[in-house]
Amino acid sequence: MDILVLGGGGREHALVRSLAASPDSGSIYVAPGNGGSAPGAQNVVLDILDAAAVCRFAQEQAVGLVVIGPEAPLVGGVADIVRAAGIAVFGPGAAGARLEGSKHFAKDLMCKYDIPTAAYAVFTSEELALDYLEDHPAPIVIKANGLAAGKGVTVAQSDEEARCAVRECFAGRFGQAGAKVVIEENLVGPECSLLAFVDGQTMMPMVPAQDHKRALAGDRGPNTGGMGVYSPVPIVSRAEHDAMIKLMEQTVAALQSEGIDYRGVLYGGFILTDQGPRVLEFNARFGDPETQVVLPLLQSDLLEVMLAVGNGDLKQDVLRWSDQWAISVVLASAGYPGTYQTGQPISGIEAAEALPNVTVFHAGTRRDSGGRLLTDGGRVLNVTALANSFEEARAQAYRAVDLIDFPGKQYRLDIGQRALGGRVAWNQNTTGDQGEAKQGEANGAQSRHSNFQFDDLVPATL
Repeated sequence: MDILVLGGGGREHALVRSLAASPDSGSIYVAPGNGGSAPGAQNVVLDILDAAAVCRFAQEQAVGLVVIGPEAPLVGGVADIVRAAGIAVFGPGAAGARLEGSKHFAKDLMCKYDIPTAAYAVFTSEELALDYLEDHPAPIVIKANGLAAGKGVTVAQSDEEARCAVRECFAGRFGQAGAKVVIEENLVGPECSLLAFVDGQTMMPMVPAQDHKRALAGDRGPNTGGMGVYSPVPIVSRAEHDAMIKLMEQTVAALQSEGIDYRGVLYGGFILTDQGPRVLEFNARFGDPETQVVLPLLQSDLLEVMLAVGNGDLKQDVLRWSDQWAISVVLASAGYPGTYQTGQPISGIEAAEALPNVTVFHAGTRRDSGGRLLTDGGRVLNVTALANSFEEARAQAYRAVDLIDFPGKQYRLDIGQRALGGRVAWNQNTTGDQGEAKQGEANGAQSRHSNFQFDDLVPATL
């Protein structure tokens, strides 16, 4: 079967690598792709926000499955148009993608269906938002309502930072996405992501992952699209994991009640509070960089799973997962997430991938007319390593990082570091995405099977 993947980042490169491993995959086209897409796929020039153009290309090339990676075409309804043309699609329609495209919609849905989340208020007036902050001091969370490339959230540690974040939203920093602002209470605890395949009725959870959003070590600096990630998450207890799955089931049931046929990935962003897991946000697609550690652990045929999702037949599949641990370190351009330069030559990837169980996923890369690999974005590469222990996976990832070079290379040295110390280690620093000062048991980087039995996870049909 020929496949079209929409998107050009590290997530899409990981999707291509996994899809190419299926014995049933034929030609894989990726729009626009990046410097690492070949030899697994062919880069094509295509406006991925133009549903009609996507349909035409898929029909001309006899594509059997369209996989939508980024959030913008999902929110724009590309899946609806392609699906209506009789082409199998992996990705929810516009109605389901509102979970990510409108934080206001997502919060109201959670409130309506009693899905635990942070208390919130929504504003379309800068003046009223600033008045609200007078009675709700920092720490507090300011969110642009719409899509902001993962950078529209400010966890304000001071009243002035909160006011500044509100002003920036209404001043147009995030365009129309900031015309409405959601202000939330600041919940305290470690964060964790749980992704699930959903076929409209059936939900199948993947392995949990933990991203590092802040640009600098110690979870300091501005929010980014993600600077590193690992899976599974050793600080998550079995009870917390079960609770997150139940909340995901509850969300799929809520979407059904609203008449939304959701087919694709449902991404739940959780915070582990003393009162149990709470939902911070939902995304309507694979996370980036979470995909770069979750998919390497998937032993099932991804193409089969995606077709089952698109056909509403997921209950006939059971996901199989590796017993290994995975960690991925993001290599970024100097200055990211602010201003950065592109066009820098990259070397050392072949040496890095020669190390056992190391894969380098391309994110912001391109090739010039001579075939040289160059930087072409803020987040340039994802260096992923798998191993039988968390410690070895982390060490192997950084061995590979040391072999790769480009001018201005920047990365965090502490990806996964605090997980090695268990829950108590989260008290070392309190400046994380939503606050990370939760105390708890020091369960450390123990065997995943002391908390989870992922091979036993079965679909939940609602």
